[in-house]
Amino acid sequence: MRARLPIGRTHQSPNGAKNAIGIAERFKDRLVVEQDPMQKSLLSFSTLVLALAGCGGGNDVKAPDAAAASADAVARAVARADATRQIACVAPTTAPASSSGGLITVDTPNSDGTRMYPIDARIDVAITTRASADDTLEWTIADVLGNTVASGDFAVPAGATTSMLACTSTLAGYFQVSATLDSAGGQVRESGTRPGGFASFGVVPDLASAIPGVEYTKQDQHRFGMEGFNGWGAALSALGLSWTIDDRSMGAMEPGERFEFNPSADNLDPFYKSGKVMRFVRLDGLPGGASMHDLNPDHSYIPNDLGYYSDFMTRVGQETESIRAKYYPTMSGNYYQVTWEPEVFWKDSDKNLVALYRHVYDGLHSTDPRAVVMGPTESFPMHTTARLESLASLGFAQYLDGVTTHGYYDVDGSSPSHPPERLYTDDSNAASSLLNQMRGLRAEMQQEYKPNMKLFVTETGIEYDLGTSYGPDYPTPNILFAQGAVVARTHLILLGEGADQTYVFYGADYPGEIGYGTFFDLDNAEGSQDATNIAPKPAAMAIAAMTRILDGTITLGPVNDLPAGVYAYGFQQLNGGRVITALWTHNNDVWPASNGDFSTTYSVNYTLTVDADGNSGSVQLIDAMGNLSSVPYTNGAVTLTLTESPQYVVSTNADVAMSNTTKPVGYVGM
Repeated sequence: MRARLPIGRTHQSPNGAKNAIGIAERFKDRLVVEQDPMQKSLLSFSTLVLALAGCGGGNDVKAPDAAAASADAVARAVARADATRQIACVAPTTAPASSSGGLITVDTPNSDGTRMYPIDARIDVAITTRASADDTLEWTIADVLGNTVASGDFAVPAGATTSMLACTSTLAGYFQVSATLDSAGGQVRESGTRPGGFASFGVVPDLASAIPGVEYTKQDQHRFGMEGFNGWGAALSALGLSWTIDDRSMGAMEPGERFEFNPSADNLDPFYKSGKVMRFVRLDGLPGGASMHDLNPDHSYIPNDLGYYSDFMTRVGQETESIRAKYYPTMSGNYYQVTWEPEVFWKDSDKNLVALYRHVYDGLHSTDPRAVVMGPTESFPMHTTARLESLASLGFAQYLDGVTTHGYYDVDGSSPSHPPERLYTDDSNAASSLLNQMRGLRAEMQQEYKPNMKLFVTETGIEYDLGTSYGPDYPTPNILFAQGAVVARTHLILLGEGADQTYVFYGADYPGEIGYGTFFDLDNAEGSQDATNIAPKPAAMAIAAMTRILDGTITLGPVNDLPAGVYAYGFQQLNGGRVITALWTHNNDVWPASNGDFSTTYSVNYTLTVDADGNSGSVQLIDAMGNLSSVPYTNGAVTLTLTESPQYVVSTNADVAMSNTTKPVGYVGM
């Protein structure tokens, strides 16, 4: 069970070029850019002179917001000067800063609030120091694996000063900025749920060259949603998510007076009126006046007046279809989730649970010709299977158009130390692995319910390990890496084993359940469900890559005949487009290893068939953060080095992919 959530002007020196040469002399040995994790290269001296000349020279001081246009030009010039460079930064401009705060603070303040940026966009890295004497600041930008991708140093004066690096990146992913002073020491101070030692930002991949856009004939063919960030379109767009959950429970719509919900009134959150993010309608929860046991809210018992309850559902159906027609005209269905983890909340009989669904079903279908009534939404897929089995003989199938479940999978916590593959290779517990839980659920749906039903996984998150807490030293970068890898692998398994849609949990960190956020809350030490000052974790950037790769696909299923420890799923773009295979390996012995670390280096080789025998060519390979490369194959097969982080192979021979995968039972796609 998870928490229930309603869920200034620029002064240009006339001697700019001359002064730039002087600055370049001072910085040519200090500003360093990484071409790869093993080799540093000095920024081209002539390029730096040219760049700094455009930036204003000498001792000119620019406020951070005043330098935008020239810094943008500088950053792009540096990026163009060396196409192999991953992250390029130029010498900082400086401005006075507030005297209050820690010795070193770092931020990337010029995003849309998400601290996520497109490839090749200007990234302002603001480093504020409050040194008691003149000093030198050493800075480093590292990727999710801890590899240094950019570094340098520069002089800072005594007092409070903000030094603004103008950077660009041709590398996608999650990045950490660290900084320290040569004499005074120190590190980036902690902020909210983000520990000390670094500040984070993300760069969103551009994969258009490998994955052409698809035509969505129906808007509900989008496969990814989130519980969290309702109302924040920029965050959802950055993550590549198209669905959120919109509450239309009686408890939310008629908390006081019966029949007060008017379906013809404008009850819609303005956020949804752009039509870009779709509504998945949530129905569970009664107000006290409708409760047989005076509970407010009541998620446990059938309402005290079923006629009134059914009438309420007719009004919800009327409103939902009206909203769809106006704002989402190409959606083929309106989707409703009736109950939420009844294993936790439902105290009434099975008979009354079926009766509840019957009145919801009849009410919605009387006014909404596109209604898709879904449930029962237990916390684990295997618990949803058990609920379906127990209700089948009571006629539950008559009142269900599709199945919803949550995607948690481990009684010891769905966490970095308990990944979804942990039990799959354990013969005595393999049935409890997420893969087999999903297979069992799909089989039960097909056997005792309507054939080929839709399956939505409407909440799945990965917490930090049990017993941990937010703090100045936690989570570590290694924990964050592991969480991001497990988030991606979990949702890939859910989709690959037959889920039509999967919903990420949650937006930013919140109190009580530690680490579920895909973003840090930078204001509140224990997190907040209403956080707006946020920064991405690796999980956010893994999601941003995965959605851009797999949205607009249908599932082909697990790849056949995989060796133990290798996991792979095939997908194909809509309308007969390109084939995408997601692959990784997992080994319990290195996850975590005896030293407590989650391995970033463990690997195995695997040969994937991508074309017919005798054919040679190349495929596109995309890493977990969305970085693209081209890999040759021979005789129809490509040899890959798999790690605990997923990677994706893009190929074109759909016949080969289909013959090499097994479609999940009952899955037909949207």
